Amino acid sequence: MEGELAHIGAGLAAIGSGAAAIGVGTVAGNFLAGALRNPSAAGGQTATLFIGIAFAEALGIFSFLVALLLMFAV
Repeated sequence: MEGELAHIGAGLAAIGSGAAAIGVGTVAGNFLAGALRNPSAAGGQTATLFIGIAFAEALGIFSFLVALLLMFAV
């Protein structure tokens, strides 16, 4: 029973990976919308784009690691 619950918890933790994909899409979409409104300012915001993508991906990686720990460490 304990192993089954660990797999359910791992599946719930894996939802964070999907949420990270939504976050990356939001960051990139908002950057693109702003760049299309003001193309001259887009070059100065590229670093901010990459930082936002990195933070969103880091949260996805953390949730993936939690899912792996729940599946194999219990």
